[in-house]
Amino acid sequence: MKINLKTKIREHMRVLKITKKPAKKEYSAAIKITGLGILLIGTIGLIIFMTAKITGYIPSLT
Repeated sequence: MKINLKTKIREHMRVLKITKKPAKKEYSAAIKITGLGILLIGTIGLIIFMTAKITGYIPSLT
């Protein structure tokens, strides 16, 4: 399989030409959504861990 370097560069340049820098409002919204996602996943993981610890699936170290 041969990769044509000129074609790949042209494709990447085309993508870079149509992209734009996000506005401050868009960037802020993306940060908020990402933060909420991280908190949600962390909370679910904590609940699963605590449930496993209480039910005895994870033994105590002491």
